[in-house]
Amino acid sequence: MPTYEFYCEKCKKTFSVTISISDYDKKKYNCPKCKGKKVKQQISSFQVITSNKS
Repeated sequence: MPTYEFYCEKCKKTFSVTISISDYDKKKYNCPKCKGKKVKQQISSFQVITSNKS
């Protein structure tokens, strides 16, 4: 499952949410620290694990 990173504009903290891609569009996200609703998704890196070696 992907991990999405968000930034809270109220308390100036970042937090991560790990959810499936299909559940991502179904929910609005609040800051877990201050419960602020004004959050922005951040651009983050990702990893891919494959079973084949190149």
